Amino acid sequence: MTIRSPLAPDKFPNLPAIDGLGLAVAASGLKYKNRDDLLLMTLCETATVAGVFTRSDTVAAPVIWSRDVVASGRARAILTNAGNANAFTGERGRDTVHQTSTALAGALGFSADQILLASTGVIGEPLESTKLSAYFPQLVANQGASWEQAAGAILTTDTFAKGAHVSCDIDGVAVNICGIAKGSGMIAPNMATMLGYIATDAALPTDILQALLTTATDHSFNAITVDSDTSTNDTVFLIATGRAKTAMITSADDPKLAGFRDALTKLMVDLATQIVRDGEGASKFITIGVSGAESDHQARHIGLAIANSPLVKTAIAGEDANWGRIVMAVGKSGFGIDQQAIGIKIGGFPVAANGMRVTDYDETPIAAHMQTASIDIAVSVGAGAGVATVYSCDLTHGYISINADYRS
Repeated sequence: MTIRSPLAPDKFPNLPAIDGLGLAVAASGLKYKNRDDLLLMTLCETATVAGVFTRSDTVAAPVIWSRDVVASGRARAILTNAGNANAFTGERGRDTVHQTSTALAGALGFSADQILLASTGVIGEPLESTKLSAYFPQLVANQGASWEQAAGAILTTDTFAKGAHVSCDIDGVAVNICGIAKGSGMIAPNMATMLGYIATDAALPTDILQALLTTATDHSFNAITVDSDTSTNDTVFLIATGRAKTAMITSADDPKLAGFRDALTKLMVDLATQIVRDGEGASKFITIGVSGAESDHQARHIGLAIANSPLVKTAIAGEDANWGRIVMAVGKSGFGIDQQAIGIKIGGFPVAANGMRVTDYDETPIAAHMQTASIDIAVSVGAGAGVATVYSCDLTHGYISINADYRS
């Protein structure tokens, strides 16, 4: 029995339906028993779509396929299976992708190049398309699933379904944005770091949708890490159905989009941090703020060096206020940081300044902060304008247990 993460939210949020988007789920038994493991999302004819994908050199077959479909800006369906990644499966895996998209296109009455595919699960195991296509009639005929059911169908080692909703307006027209995601392990930022599906009823051209998604990804899914490992299957899709009849937008920088941009980033940060809160074996949620860097890129790199350090993560798991490990992580980032410029706060309490421990250092309040479920670390590295916030979790024996037994 899966034990729910102690950092999980109390319940799945109430997500409204998005006009022009259909959801359907099914249980194929591909790996998991007595649970849904297939998700079909159908998109109306007016929908536009954008996507970001893993930059892994061992990218999975469905990612290769979907990158080409997204480049066209139009899609009518997204099929996801859980339990088998169809990654590192050679020509056989590519054949499966073609056969699956062709079969689903036939069931829906679209062309195969309008089908997006995503897979998650074990790497290197062949996936037979018939294991999926047998359930296409059921999926096509029953497209009234809830967002919570959809979120549940894409899980692997996750302990809870992840969803978020925000509303905003574009030039006075109300729009909704809903999203679901999955991820728990093999989480590290490099484009996208799991599977994510975000949908809005706004009307937005493909190029603007892509620009919005790329920017928001940098502040959300590319700012999280559980274990420093980037998956072969990382994918995030952003869908705009166009049913809200919003004003014509011709630029991603249009002031009319200000509220939408903020709302989209807020939702994606929500989903991204839920993934961290479900990090395999996690007991602590860690927020790392870096300031004073020469650029935002440098700040994020330093933040990730801290967030990915096994020594930092295990110290936090053990509730040990060993701030020297943070100093180590900053130093290994390789930017030539001046030691005299480094300052550190934990839980808002000064630990180090001007390149050394603060005068009259008192570990008592810091030790108390380390016993809480949410750990805040702030690091300054100079007088530059570069800033970044990175989200991570601790490293416990639970991570070892989950991954040692993953294929059992």
